[in-house]
Amino acid sequence: MSSVICTLFENRYHYGVAALINSLYKQGFRGDIYAGYKGDLPAWAKAAQEVNSSWIGSRTLKVTESLQLHFLPLTTDYHLTNYKPDFMLSLLDGPAKQANCLYYFDPDITVIAPWKFIERWAEGGVAVCEDVNSPLPQHHPHRVAWRKTFKDAGIYLNFKEAFYANGGYLGLCKRDFAFLNVWKAVQEAMGEHIGGLNRSIFKSYAALAPDAQGPFAPFGRTDQDALNAAMEAWDGSVSLIGKEAMAFIPGGAIMPHALGSPKPWDWKPLSRAFSGRPPRIMERKYWESAQGPINLYSNRTIVYKKFSISIAALIGRFYKRA
Repeated sequence: MSSVICTLFENRYHYGVAALINSLYKQGFRGDIYAGYKGDLPAWAKAAQEVNSSWIGSRTLKVTESLQLHFLPLTTDYHLTNYKPDFMLSLLDGPAKQANCLYYFDPDITVIAPWKFIERWAEGGVAVCEDVNSPLPQHHPHRVAWRKTFKDAGIYLNFKEAFYANGGYLGLCKRDFAFLNVWKAVQEAMGEHIGGLNRSIFKSYAALAPDAQGPFAPFGRTDQDALNAAMEAWDGSVSLIGKEAMAFIPGGAIMPHALGSPKPWDWKPLSRAFSGRPPRIMERKYWESAQGPINLYSNRTIVYKKFSISIAALIGRFYKRA
């Protein structure tokens, strides 16, 4: 076992998981993918079989002869966005203990760069992408608050650069696996300041503590703020690629990341276009990845969506919200 991929999902995010896997396969990934989940498995995973595994209740879907998807049920009360380092460490202690490199992707990402490039990227250190809210300078109030908060918890931060990473992707190889312990410790220290790691900015879960909400709170983005603080507490290398990586700005997109809502699987191209919101690369790449080897939709639906996106893009040339 060399490179292993993981993701986390619940509810309708299974649509994103399938497209993510299709995109990875198209870019050359072969091997094992682990999907931690809450709730029920989606209909497209009904062929998944129970297997002898160290993870109780796990089921495996043989996507192709060279690609396996392992569904791992979760019992944590953490919001999944706050469970990423814990999940990755559990994999390395269990079903993925033989992995040389481990990669996490949010399920609203599609990968459009060659897999060999992504593997090479992690050779330079913990691999992350710049967030849309970057930069965050050395003396930004959030960074100042992080230093004080974590110093009180015995975790010392050393500013490296103003780059602020998005929490949707993390790639690391064996020499950097210890970074996950740092991230986990930082999140646990953060937990008491946001009302618990079962809370998040997402509406489907308990709201953050009142003084932890909004853009002016030092942990308003929970796991993402903890990730960036962990990068300051980490003694190893971090390999950073700018906002173009997740297609937040024009350039060499690697993995378009569909922030916000609606998500691409719920996107209605024409109605959004007539409201001044033309389709983005995120929506286009999702629907390009909605077929094979996992087929989520009928051919008719795919053709209709792609046609609608083309018309919506044309409308967007003449009518766009300022």
